[in-house]
Amino acid sequence: MSASNEWSIPEDMQPDPADLDFDLDPVLDAVVSLRAQVPDDAFTAQTLGTERGGNGVVIRADGLVLTIGYLVTEATTVWLTSNRGTVVPAYPLAYDHTTGFGLVMALQPLGAPALARGSSARCGRGDRVYVISHGGRRHALKARISDKREFAGYWEYLLDEALFTTPAHPEWSGAALVDEAGLLVGIGSLLIQEESGGRTEQGNMMVPIDLLEPILDTLITTGVSGRAPRPWLGLYAGESEGRVVVGGLSARGPAQAAGVREGDLVLEVDGRRVGTLAEFLRAVWRVGPAGSVIPLKVARDGDVLRFELRSVDRLAMFRRPDMH
Repeated sequence: MSASNEWSIPEDMQPDPADLDFDLDPVLDAVVSLRAQVPDDAFTAQTLGTERGGNGVVIRADGLVLTIGYLVTEATTVWLTSNRGTVVPAYPLAYDHTTGFGLVMALQPLGAPALARGSSARCGRGDRVYVISHGGRRHALKARISDKREFAGYWEYLLDEALFTTPAHPEWSGAALVDEAGLLVGIGSLLIQEESGGRTEQGNMMVPIDLLEPILDTLITTGVSGRAPRPWLGLYAGESEGRVVVGGLSARGPAQAAGVREGDLVLEVDGRRVGTLAEFLRAVWRVGPAGSVIPLKVARDGDVLRFELRSVDRLAMFRRPDMH
């Protein structure tokens, strides 16, 4: 992704204020640039980097900013920049791995308006939407909802129904997904390949805003969702020909400690056969909360092996932000 504001979405792909049923300028100004620094010894430093950049969306007048969580996980320094050029420090307030959302609080006035939230459930396939990153109209993209479907990520992440948009926005991380009423309906997470009309094109995966509403108050007051933490194995899995394959292992995770190896095929979790990444994750989480022992049966070089993995809470592996 570009680190410069010199680039621009082609003009014919930008929203035209004359065609909209809402005032575009306040919506554009609610999206801020976010830069975060993470210590070298942080758990996520190797995978996500120590200098991260993307976007955030002001969702409350006091400077509460919603973003995608991987930008601010274990961050010790966060800076926000408005479209007017105001730069202020921010505090990493909360992170929820289950949804992928992160919250930061501006520590000085941003001078940016808050964007009202809509309903992602009301978005349908083919609906016109707008993907907006920091930088004004030239960084705003006309798009459509290409699909609403399950999304499973190898980092032990699963959404029952994510939003997928095309074409792709080049600055998707933490970008605002806005509906035709000018309301926030999602937050940009990933660049993906989408099938459309028999051809493949790049698009974005968006985390639906409806996932935020039940946990927002608790996130603000405690920094976490308040739900029982899911068991984490440190096992990065993928799918191949109807099989779940171990593609990698966290150096400090339960799976590596138990003897699971890269290339192992996961056959069963707690006696349940699994053939997709989503089935694998749901079977793990069904056993119990973080701390539960997760029985795995795997195939390796023609042998069948059984492991008992003592799961942990992923957040226990992370550095906690210093209080301001």
